[in-house]
Amino acid sequence: MAEAHETILEVNLNALEQNYIYLKSKLQKKTKFLAVVKAFGYGSDAGIISQKLQQLEVDYFAVAYTSEGVALRKAGITKPILVFHPQIVNFKTIIKHCLEPSLYSFKVLEAFQQIAKEFNQANYPVHIKFNTGLNRLGFNKNKIDSVISILKASSVIKVKSVFSHLAVSEDLKEFNFTNNQIASFKRIADTFTKNIGYKPIIHLCNTSGVLNYPKAHFDMVRCGIGLYGFGNSKEKHHQLTPIASLKSIISQIHDITEGDSVGYNRAYVAKKNMKIATIPVGHADGLGRQYGNEAGFVYINQKKAFIVGNVCMDMIMVDVTNIPCEEGNQVVIFNEDQSAENLALSSGTISYELISSISQRIPRSYIDN
Repeated sequence: MAEAHETILEVNLNALEQNYIYLKSKLQKKTKFLAVVKAFGYGSDAGIISQKLQQLEVDYFAVAYTSEGVALRKAGITKPILVFHPQIVNFKTIIKHCLEPSLYSFKVLEAFQQIAKEFNQANYPVHIKFNTGLNRLGFNKNKIDSVISILKASSVIKVKSVFSHLAVSEDLKEFNFTNNQIASFKRIADTFTKNIGYKPIIHLCNTSGVLNYPKAHFDMVRCGIGLYGFGNSKEKHHQLTPIASLKSIISQIHDITEGDSVGYNRAYVAKKNMKIATIPVGHADGLGRQYGNEAGFVYINQKKAFIVGNVCMDMIMVDVTNIPCEEGNQVVIFNEDQSAENLALSSGTISYELISSISQRIPRSYIDN
């Protein structure tokens, strides 16, 4: 891997491929694989990530919002794209770009039917989401008969899949809750399939569901965080490789004396003579203020350097008193070895938040053999 000469996010597409192969190995041959590439591919680059996965012949893609799906189409993605949270105002755009909406309430179901009718659609593919315990989006299971009645009366849309979302599949202490979700969803899917008159794709599992609940793989699984190298447990982390490395450089080193302050609001005051290195990455780049004041850290010459003072918009300062280094040396914020998960945990958050927050202003580079 090349040395950094500025703040840069390095995306390892070889690691992405290996993560995909590992997750795919957990499935039955007939089980489809949906790749979740929302939030700019979890902070990397949704277009590049999706192009690689399309080459690897994933079956489906999913994004959160319509604009993300449009961006994938413009990047040359031809596979089906499920939009998890479409808004009614974007339904015409969804049809224009051959995206497939998740319909989760009677309001959005009826609105999409109306737009599809205006566009003279027939059997337009839609996905019906049921709420089984996450209590975020989805039809209530008690409304299944009404949902089916509306769908059977329509010729403009056709159900491509029925799905739900596990709430706590990564926590095996919640085994009973997850098993109840699985059982509830299976009853919903069986009833739906029996009464709709044809067999839609049935899917429930996220990455943790794939790894922890093989009985719930059904017809398709949806993997997001696992593709990017995180398994939601220490054991599973070792089977996956983080694809993103955030690197920077030392811009300047200051010698400060006892009593000197560092950064805005004088949030850090030196208790001894110190060396402080300034690094060009800040909260505008995704490294939030919660990492300041010795909560977060970076690595310089393989040694941990704690962030001192408040994180600035474009810079951080770190303690290099006991680290041999000089201006221009590379800094690792996170990489394959120094996990984003560990940095996130230092400030009480999770890898998802850290990696998906990386600013689009940071240049990307790609490794792909």
